[in-house]
This record gives sequence, structure tokens and C-alpha cells, in this order.
Amino acid sequence: MRPNLKAIESYGDVKVTTGVSNANSIELIQMLFDGLLESLSAARGHIQHGAIAEKSKALGRASRIVLGLQGALDFSQGGDLAGNLNELYSYVTKRIFHINVRNDLEALDEIYGLMSEIREAWNEVPALVPASAKSPRSLN
Repeated sequence: MRPNLKAIESYGDVKVTTGVSNANSIELIQMLFDGLLESLSAARGHIQHGAIAEKSKALGRASRIVLGLQGALDFSQGGDLAGNLNELYSYVTKRIFHINVRNDLEALDEIYGLMSEIREAWNEVPALVPASAKSPRSLN
């Protein structure tokens, strides 16, 4: 399966907008991070209110998004950055599992902060990438 399709499938459980099918690779990754952060925020609220089933659903969505981001990494072109992101995404997946089992808000805050920083970095990417590389059919 092409990485772009994997990413779209991962976003599918998060509030999908009509722009997903027309989004370029950068916009799609930004939407995935937005969905991830939204899911983590929802999980926080569900933990605080004791809504265990809803917490699990939100964390499941977050995990699927992280796995989609991880699956979209291009190790042949991404070099050390792709390897580092792969390790980070593996760590985040483990922490999401921990959060789901322990309702650990401190761990949730940790990964929310990490993913927020990466999302902010993606805000700068469009200015760094030539227009020809922003095609909706190529991801990383």
C-alpha cells in the first residue's frame, strides 16, 4: 500500500474533512498531527471524567495515527531524521499503551508536548519545500 493511502486511512477515524483527498503530502501530515493532538486532548478529558471506554477509543485513534505516521516514513530519503522519527513514534506508541493502562496524565502530557513540537515544526516545512515536491501523490 502506498504511504499516502496509509496516512489517509489513519486519519479516517478522526474528523475527516473534504480537504483530505485534495491535500498535498505536507498538509496531510499536518492534519494527521492535528488529529493526533485532538485525540490526546480528548483522552485527557475522558481520564479526568472517568469515561474509560471513551478514553480507550481516543487513545486507540491516537495510536493508529502514530502508526500511520510511522508507516509513511521514507528511510531511503529520510536518512537519520526518518530513523529518529521512527524511534520517537515507537516510544510514543508504547507510552500511549501505558497511558491507556494506567490513566497516567503525566505521561499523556509528555507525549502531547513532544507531538506538539513536531506539529509546530511541520508549520515551517511548506516554506522549505519546492512547489513541485508538494504534490498530493508523494509523501516524504
